[in-house]
Amino acid sequence: MQENSNEVMVELIKIRKFYPPDVKALKDVSLSVAKGELLFLTGLSGAGKTSLLRLLYRVEHPDRGLVEIDGMDIGRLSGKKMQILRRRIGIVYQNFKLLSKQSVARNIALPMEITGRQKSFIRKRTRDLLERLGLEDKINTKAGDLSRGEQQRVAVARSLCNNPNLVLADEPTGNLDAENSDRVMDLFNEHRDQGATILIATHDSRIYGLGKHRVVVLANGHIIGAGIKRDPSPSNEDRPQ
Repeated sequence: MQENSNEVMVELIKIRKFYPPDVKALKDVSLSVAKGELLFLTGLSGAGKTSLLRLLYRVEHPDRGLVEIDGMDIGRLSGKKMQILRRRIGIVYQNFKLLSKQSVARNIALPMEITGRQKSFIRKRTRDLLERLGLEDKINTKAGDLSRGEQQRVAVARSLCNNPNLVLADEPTGNLDAENSDRVMDLFNEHRDQGATILIATHDSRIYGLGKHRVVVLANGHIIGAGIKRDPSPSNEDRPQ
């Protein structure tokens, strides 16, 4: 599904976020993201990418400004209503936040159990995602015994298991080689084609350098650039080895 500019999923208006004693993470940032849009946030470390995502799932609150998801001012939602909203949001945390002593299958199944999915659906969905990500042989492995790259792919599978309307991914390919990065992006693109809105914060120019989508550049808490990438043809030397 292509994005519809008349339907907004994410709206940030003049957001300001400071951390003590004097870190200005976001300074008067405004951004609209359409339903069904895939958008990349990029910029150097400390540019404000992670802070922006954390505001969207409300583990942080802005010091000033408005944050809306699907027309709702999330700053005004009760704890219970925010909890319900989060069930419609898939999150890939930069540090994964897996249950290290639980199996890979359990880590992916838990969000589906919380939303009341049937066991047959959970089993099939878990296996399908792991096969797509090249992890079918790790289904019963404890998450803590996986490599960093394997943990990252499990975190991606968990974020998509409930077919969320909104996906927020913080460096989802940061520990992956080109083949596994492609697997992750194939899943994100398919999910987007089904109507989801996806925001990806990344340093990885390879994953936002191909395709047609918006790329927003942050620096020192400001948006300093935004544009649409349109299917460039990178030379072999541009591809990571």
